[in-house]
Amino acid sequence: MFEASTYIERRKGLRERVGSGLILFLGNDPAPMNYPDNPYHFKQDSSFLYYFGLDQAGLAGVIDADTGEEIMFGHEPTVDEIVWTGPLPTMAEECAHVGVTRHEEPDKLGEILRAARDAGRTIHFLPQYRAWNRIKLARMLGIPGLSTDDHVSRPLLEAVVDQRLYKSDEEVAEIEIAIDISYDMHTLAMHMVHPGMVEREVAGAVEGVVLSRGGLTSFPIIFSVRGEVLHNHGYENVMKDGQLAVHDSGAISPMGYASDITRTMPVNGRFDTRQSEIYNIVLGALTTATAAMRPGISFRDVHFIACREIATGLKDLGIMKGDVDEAVAAGAHAICMPHGLGHMIGLDVHDMEGLDENLVGYGKDFERSKQFGTAYLRTARTLEPGFVLTVEPGCYFIPELIDKWRSEGTNAQFLDFDRLDSYKGFGGVRIEDDVLVTPDGYRVLGRAIPKTVEEVEGEMGATA
Repeated sequence: MFEASTYIERRKGLRERVGSGLILFLGNDPAPMNYPDNPYHFKQDSSFLYYFGLDQAGLAGVIDADTGEEIMFGHEPTVDEIVWTGPLPTMAEECAHVGVTRHEEPDKLGEILRAARDAGRTIHFLPQYRAWNRIKLARMLGIPGLSTDDHVSRPLLEAVVDQRLYKSDEEVAEIEIAIDISYDMHTLAMHMVHPGMVEREVAGAVEGVVLSRGGLTSFPIIFSVRGEVLHNHGYENVMKDGQLAVHDSGAISPMGYASDITRTMPVNGRFDTRQSEIYNIVLGALTTATAAMRPGISFRDVHFIACREIATGLKDLGIMKGDVDEAVAAGAHAICMPHGLGHMIGLDVHDMEGLDENLVGYGKDFERSKQFGTAYLRTARTLEPGFVLTVEPGCYFIPELIDKWRSEGTNAQFLDFDRLDSYKGFGGVRIEDDVLVTPDGYRVLGRAIPKTVEEVEGEMGATA
């Protein structure tokens, strides 16, 4: 965890923004796989971690915005637990690490909340994404059913998002630690991939890198020669000569911060001409979009810069036609790039999207598009120093989407469907970096992972 002063200042800033009432943060409990003593690997709630810093189960924190009092709720370790776990710190020792001076047993939380409610005080809490926390909240606050989201505090939600959007130097350093793990994950995949392997052999080895570093993946690994399936989490395909493999994965640093990196590689170690053409279109979109990032430009504009790069490249190949700006405005490019350019990243790989994706990504100044493709842009905000975002353009040839648009005549004035048909079976290309917005521009975070055609081929041949 960071120094206690970091958490003290975060809570103080939050208290000042919210103004009055009790602010409640529920940490996570263990999530059983099949019975209580066999849980999934524990993952702390990110907002609890941001303000209270303790990465263990069964905790809750309360901040009294009127008096400044802070209370941690959690039980003292018992001898029965210590038999199975070994020595554990006391609650007082844990709380001292994050600057909290009062702690109580968990049963006391409901009592304090009910007293505050009965006194007419506002109890602020965030949306809950775990059913058990919804049940606990409903029981403690007398909320009918599981309708806790109907009672979420908008002032707290906006205050938390406003604080967590801006990454401090120490947070950026943690993201870069996660990217260092990603470097090992991606270069290992490049060394391993060859015709005849099953995808799971690579995906399993890549996950092993994270586990060996004492961490977890920040999301289920995407590794597949079915690159046109944007979030393919199956690993059963045998990799064949002439195919491309898309590898999208991330790690979590010891302090809980995420990385999210994508690379695409030729299974046989060499891009053919057609693969190089598409790959370099995507790489050009990544490079051009990243270079445009700076304070004052909206990420929506950066997204469309990438889209125009892709549309221009596809027009050069005869896949698209007509005026590029008109084609992008019509959404014609989305047949090959049907997703947004990127998203915020921090303690969550899609940072804070469990709170309110539109608030995080669009704020009060932007409205989400309903157009196919553009509707999936997760972030549109005007960029500011301290924002960290993924930049991940892609180009995919999805047979079902090509067939649908052809049959409906969608954007036919901008697309050559016969040329598109010839790319069925190609798969897809995605390339992704994590980028910090600085006061005068941007910085691509972490150790540079092979990215150009020459660098990827060189890395794949390094152990050949």
